[in-house]
Amino acid sequence: MSGAKTRLAAAQLLMLVLEERRTLDEALATTDAFEQLSGPDRGFARAMASAVLRHLGRIDSGIAPFLDRPLETATPPSRALLRVGAAQAWLLETPDHAVVGETVAAAKMWPRAQRATGFLNAVLRKVVSDRSAFDAAPIDANWPNWLRTMITEGLGAKTASSLAEAQTQLPETYLTPKSGDAAALANQVDGTVVAGTSVRVETNAVETLPGYEDGDWWVQDVAATFPARVLGAAQGETVLDVCAAPGGKTLQLAATGAAVTAIDRSKPRLKRLKQNLWRTKFKGEVDVVQADATSWKPSEPVDRILLDAPCSALGTLRRHPEGAWIKSPEDVTRFPDIQERLLRACLDMLKPGGSLVYCVCSPLPHEGLDVVERVIADTHATRNAISADEVEGFEACLTARGDLLTLPNGAFGHDAFYIARLTRDS
Repeated sequence: MSGAKTRLAAAQLLMLVLEERRTLDEALATTDAFEQLSGPDRGFARAMASAVLRHLGRIDSGIAPFLDRPLETATPPSRALLRVGAAQAWLLETPDHAVVGETVAAAKMWPRAQRATGFLNAVLRKVVSDRSAFDAAPIDANWPNWLRTMITEGLGAKTASSLAEAQTQLPETYLTPKSGDAAALANQVDGTVVAGTSVRVETNAVETLPGYEDGDWWVQDVAATFPARVLGAAQGETVLDVCAAPGGKTLQLAATGAAVTAIDRSKPRLKRLKQNLWRTKFKGEVDVVQADATSWKPSEPVDRILLDAPCSALGTLRRHPEGAWIKSPEDVTRFPDIQERLLRACLDMLKPGGSLVYCVCSPLPHEGLDVVERVIADTHATRNAISADEVEGFEACLTARGDLLTLPNGAFGHDAFYIARLTRDS
């Protein structure tokens, strides 16, 4: 019975994500069937849902030959259970009898799916015996057609393929040491130093690692550490962290000894930032302001600004693969307006000669390079190229213009960021 309950929970997680456009984290927090599980059952339910979301397009392509009509015409519970079954068979190496038997048993437990048990049984028997269509589907079929086209046109077919491949991999966990001593932290948590200042660990249960309660480190993707690193803040300088929550970059800036002000318009997100400041014992050392940075101004111009602008977050699909399916083309194309307005506003807050880093966790040119090029074309700003000695391990990610675009490079897993550094002319 626990096997059926686990499949039921996975299917209901998918229903909430794909039918109601909720994030997987939101679904995990609000799905009763998942909440009722414990131990390995919870882990397996999450693994099934995550596997479906990472490989959704190819899974649907693999199922299609076994259906008399398009998968979209099946009821949402049937679709979810078919996808859960396919993920077990093709990705999680689940025994055939469990794929069919336990998934059909889950349908019998679910009033909305009970009438489809015969259909599910017949299709899943074909799924476990034939994966050829799944294997034949290209890797970028894991995205909806509109997103595949957008990424391919923006970055080229080869880069699109590498990003799609990266999405299929489970994300690695990285820690940033408060002290800046990555080697010492690696020894403390039995991790590996990456890119000079980050530590990779083999567990997601970070609360159990030494130093968590003492605030010795925080979780932060290695690529996400570079905006604060290349900003170059120093003790005593005035620094704004704009769109700061949840605060990983704020903590990096605070560790430099600079006088940091963290700004974000979202009260709930600022609450999380404050919790991070408290755990790492930076509470009281950072001013936290809830405000819209397009209209808020500091009392006087500042030395440096880090702007982590709102974006499509398509560079984090390896962590949040559902983003490819719960976003629309309109969701992705709406950001450049606010990104440009924020960048222009931030430049007006800088002292002459001051430095600004603009970054987005998206590799798409219309959210990164294009925004920067428009702004420097008609403002008092020039590009300050990032150098290879500032980005250990990511030298190959430097662009011809001197920006940093952290596309997958095969060395280790990381998110895709666009990072540009500008200087305000005197």
